[in-house]
Amino acid sequence: MNTDEAKRVLETALICAQQPLPLRDMRSLFDDQVGPDTLRSLLDELVRDWDSRGVELVALASGWRFQSRPEMRVYLDRLHPEKPPRYSRAAMETLAIIAYRQPVTRGDIEDIRGVTVSSQIIKQLEDRGWIDAIGYREAPGRPALYATTRQFLDDLGLHSLDQLPVLDGPPTAAVFDPGSASGQPSLLDDGAPQAALPLDLPPAADDTPAALAFDVSPAAPAPQADGSFPAAPA
Repeated sequence: MNTDEAKRVLETALICAQQPLPLRDMRSLFDDQVGPDTLRSLLDELVRDWDSRGVELVALASGWRFQSRPEMRVYLDRLHPEKPPRYSRAAMETLAIIAYRQPVTRGDIEDIRGVTVSSQIIKQLEDRGWIDAIGYREAPGRPALYATTRQFLDDLGLHSLDQLPVLDGPPTAAVFDPGSASGQPSLLDDGAPQAALPLDLPPAADDTPAALAFDVSPAAPAPQADGSFPAAPA
């Protein structure tokens, strides 16, 4: 199979895929006869091929996918005028704290917010697929440690946690809103204006990704290279 044909097969698979396509699945398209370097070269070519169109090829935490560009959202919303689910400010603040301080316990979140975090908020974020329990802290009661998921990164259009913006203060709903990041209306239910999460962050002074302030206890697993955490033990 020549390069042009391989690129056409890869492009077709990406367009037809229902979920982001990881490199291992792309290699299976060619019975592992196309190496990762060649695949990345083909992906780079496809990114350039679609550069001037309303759809773009992007790399996310769980793989690659085609998606509409943010500036197309206003037009696409006219085809599907239904509004996305909206979440309370407390839920968004809880999500922001988990994203920036993970892994954290419910008690850690309450210490930062200064108020009790209801079980319903945690369940709501788990049901949405944005957070998951990835372990337990060796403390009285062995509280669950929560971290964000690949789905969380995918929904934000991010490849890793390193792409989250650096904050000057504690994470709050006002600086972190998944709805605004994806070009969709705010997910907050109070109608307050929210700042969009910047996806194209300026490089740090030394051209290295800005470090995140992870509050990792000795018993907590460390984040993996893609920003996700291993599943909690049974």
